[in-house]
Amino acid sequence: MDTRTSIPHGLPFLAWLADWHAQLPQPGLDAAIPDPRRAAIVSVDVINGFCHAGPLASPRVQGIIQPIVRLMTAAHAAGVRHFIVTQDTHDPDAVEFAAYPPHCVRGSDESESVPEFKALPFWRDVVVMPKNSIHSAIGTGLDAWLDAHPRVDVFLVVGDCTDLCIYQLAMHLRLRANALQTRGVRVIVPEDCVDTFDTPVETARQIGALPHDADLLHRIFLYHLALNGVEIVKRIGVPQTEHAQAAAA
Repeated sequence: MDTRTSIPHGLPFLAWLADWHAQLPQPGLDAAIPDPRRAAIVSVDVINGFCHAGPLASPRVQGIIQPIVRLMTAAHAAGVRHFIVTQDTHDPDAVEFAAYPPHCVRGSDESESVPEFKALPFWRDVVVMPKNSIHSAIGTGLDAWLDAHPRVDVFLVVGDCTDLCIYQLAMHLRLRANALQTRGVRVIVPEDCVDTFDTPVETARQIGALPHDADLLHRIFLYHLALNGVEIVKRIGVPQTEHAQAAAA
């Protein structure tokens, strides 16, 4: 199938995808987390090098910080005590740098969680897991943590990028539960708390990189997660407590 036929052939699906995306549910916090003791929020790569400074920093990714802070604050107020952040902390000669510009090197400010996270009053209780690739469970302590917390069966996955680290993490949590026959596990991705970067075709040509259409890839990868049993929601409604109002300010 060549481009002349494949593009028209795909248009009905893209129209369906737009409708699907527009109608994503918006559950309340109680529906998403019926038992706070059994829930965890897992954040990926909400660090300075993707949000505030560095060759891979993106204004789109920066825009998810406040929704995540708002969700974490409300979840903590509701009784959630399991918070994990996995974040790029690359070796100086990381193999991954063959695919991406050097970024978030261990010991640099880029590899640190954003100040907005560190300002959370419960930040000292957050589990921080360094990683050296886009996968949150390879070479990290994530699987050991999951083994040590078998009662946790609701995972809210937030961060960046939708089609890279978010996809890898949400799929790992979903497929791990499938493979181990662990029933009742829910993996939830709130769309307002994830995003990816944008590199238009012309910009990619100028810098010698691969183009990256953020809107299209964001939606397609959300769809693919849904196709594999991950719950995709537009956002999770949170009560406007004093803590949530402060986080949103």
